[in-house]
Amino acid sequence: MRRALPAVCLVLALALSSCAPQKRTASFFAMDTFMELTVYGEESVLDDTRALIERLEGELSVTDPDSEIRALNQNGTAELGEDARSLLERALEICALTGGALDITVYPVVRAWGFTVGEYRVPEPEEIAALLEKVDYTRISDLTLPEGFMVDLGAVAKGRASDEAVRIWGEAGVKSGLMSLGGSVYAMGTKPDGSRWRVGIRDPFSDGLLAAVEVEDRAVVTSGGYERYFEENGERYHHIIDPKTGYPARSGLASVTVIGGEGTLCDGLSTAFYVMGLERALELWRSARLEVEAVFVTEDGEITVTEGLEGSFEPLGDYKNAEIKVVGRG
Repeated sequence: MRRALPAVCLVLALALSSCAPQKRTASFFAMDTFMELTVYGEESVLDDTRALIERLEGELSVTDPDSEIRALNQNGTAELGEDARSLLERALEICALTGGALDITVYPVVRAWGFTVGEYRVPEPEEIAALLEKVDYTRISDLTLPEGFMVDLGAVAKGRASDEAVRIWGEAGVKSGLMSLGGSVYAMGTKPDGSRWRVGIRDPFSDGLLAAVEVEDRAVVTSGGYERYFEENGERYHHIIDPKTGYPARSGLASVTVIGGEGTLCDGLSTAFYVMGLERALELWRSARLEVEAVFVTEDGEITVTEGLEGSFEPLGDYKNAEIKVVGRG
């Protein structure tokens, strides 16, 4: 299997003045991805943030034998702490919002494809059909799972980690900071010189950048089939499974980037939008009046952005002169 670089991983930095607060950085591996933290303030906040992320990983992991979610999956019920309980409740809300395009109960199917432990295989159609009978988020009641059901909060975990990290940073007095948690980036405040952060969006067809967006106090989360996949008999199978079919989503999209104030929501929507495809995703964006913006890249290389990104979205490299379609809510 080829592991691509994080979907959103590069920040385009400007020179900082000599009077700017001291820059502190940390990098480490957690939640199955490489993470980078940058703050302008006290160094101790980096240790606190890492401890937070590692604690969340231990509580939410589907493979850690001591995790609360693992216990829930094994027993159908478990004594969940505040972190796991609140994220499970929020994830179910996003499942409902997206009509099941995000469905946290798809985990048994994802596991059958081998994406959770790296033992990749193409399941037989009969196996997928049987597993799909245990995929339906609406059957979770009072945070209790029906027999044979299992959940995975991986589609929202890094977004929640960024939300909690921002809270910690705010309590520590940090006014300016950036975190890159794999495909989930959060830009807190502005840079010390007052300019907005410029976050790079990965080109789904290469290791370069598609564009940069200028943001402040916003999450920037990207999902794409290029992030994790394996090949068998000349066919590529990626890790974003459509809960309706049990197979890797084939929606015509190569990547989706969602930008908004809540990392958890952006994380869940980036997966759901990818599964839904361009037209259905835009229909939901309009009808639900979602307070997010989005960048869609089709498998044909066409780029569509929502109207709130006008003036802050800049195509780069091979896309500098590309035609960009801007869509509104009307």
